[in-house]
Amino acid sequence: MTRVDFYILGATVTDPVSTVCKLCDKAAAQGHKIYVRAAPDRQAALDGALWSTRQGSFVAHENWTGQAIDAPQPAVLLGDIEPPDTHLDVLVNLGDDIPAWFGRFERVLEIVSGNEAERAVSRARFKTYRDKGFPLQTHDLGT
Repeated sequence: MTRVDFYILGATVTDPVSTVCKLCDKAAAQGHKIYVRAAPDRQAALDGALWSTRQGSFVAHENWTGQAIDAPQPAVLLGDIEPPDTHLDVLVNLGDDIPAWFGRFERVLEIVSGNEAERAVSRARFKTYRDKGFPLQTHDLGT
């Protein structure tokens, strides 16, 4: 069953883009394939940030448009459509809803910003996962 982790940003950690980059870097270092579901504007910000996540290094990534990617495939794909079967270890969901295909992943990472309106949407997603019986964990990054 898919495990769902909520990463709650706050006073000390406020940038969802840098948080996603750090999570992708860690998961990729552990050998996982990651799909980051994000709107095109957020994908552009992530694309730039993933090139400079660590000094002297980057997190290999591509934008996923539904077209085949030449080998070797990067650890991270960025997109807003259903991912390929090659990247079903970790889903980082930056969307406002829960995609119908989330259950194909081993883990889902939900990023909760400090914005109150976005937190309300995240609470609704949390409740949906909980009501469906998915194992949940929260990580407070803002304290």
